[in-house]
Amino acid sequence: PLRCRQKSRDFQRPVSSSSGLMRIADLLSNKDAGFSFEFFPPRDQAGVDLLFHTVADLAAYRPAYVSVTYGAGGSTRRLTVELVRRIRAETGIEAMAHLTCVGSTRDELASVLDQLAEAGIENVLALRGDPPKGEREFVPVEGGFAHADELVAFIRERHRDFCIGVAGYPEKHLEAPDFAHDLGMLRGKVQAGASFVITQLFFDERDYFGFVQRAREAGIDVPIVPGIMPITNVSQIKRFTAQCGAHIPARLLSRLESVQGNAEAVRAVGVKHAVMQCRELLGQGVPAVHFYTLNRSTATREILRELRCGSTPT
Repeated sequence: PLRCRQKSRDFQRPVSSSSGLMRIADLLSNKDAGFSFEFFPPRDQAGVDLLFHTVADLAAYRPAYVSVTYGAGGSTRRLTVELVRRIRAETGIEAMAHLTCVGSTRDELASVLDQLAEAGIENVLALRGDPPKGEREFVPVEGGFAHADELVAFIRERHRDFCIGVAGYPEKHLEAPDFAHDLGMLRGKVQAGASFVITQLFFDERDYFGFVQRAREAGIDVPIVPGIMPITNVSQIKRFTAQCGAHIPARLLSRLESVQGNAEAVRAVGVKHAVMQCRELLGQGVPAVHFYTLNRSTATREILRELRCGSTPT
């Protein structure tokens, strides 16, 4: 399907280590990562079938790796492990498992980490996680962790060779009182052993560049990967941004609302904006771009085709 000459970032399948594993931090440091995709564990077999259809669609774009999220309260921990194992075994694409503190004791987290190691997975995205639905504050379970830096330190102690990523927030975490406090939390995660950062979604690249500059000034020197979510549904993206504290620029929101009743038109607006974001980000030398796919391939494939072809969708 890729008949246009790529004009942004060349897709080169990274070379694996002698163990056959690929550390994401090494790929990012060498600026070989290009693009990556995030998926979530489906609720049923039909969803699993759709997920692997999406993975197959996107495999043609030679992603450096994919990641699989971790359900609320650790509800999908077994499925997350199984999915990253299957993706890596069946497609040859490196896969990273998300891991959160929510609802899990140290022993339960240790078990997940051991399962990942046994499955040949060494890349983990360590997150505190959101409070369970209906709760305003995060409360760790007895024997669990309260913050992501504790989880990072635990992973590093138990599996020293694991490559650990963490989350960053260009518009700061909702719970952080200010940017300085938020950066302090991020610095703590890096000091505990994190090797790279993937950002929360954002729609104004100036927020990303400002975040990176503040992070560098704070002494955070690991790769910071921008996270991009193609907009395909107006009410959905409003809900997502309200939950994570991101904002939709007024002009973009106006364009989306003007076509809200037309799903194809909404996707076209979302794709066009994401293409513009990616071009600006890649033009400024970001280490990679991470796409939040929501287990669908259409919008992401359209974005990658436009980046290869060098034209802007109408």
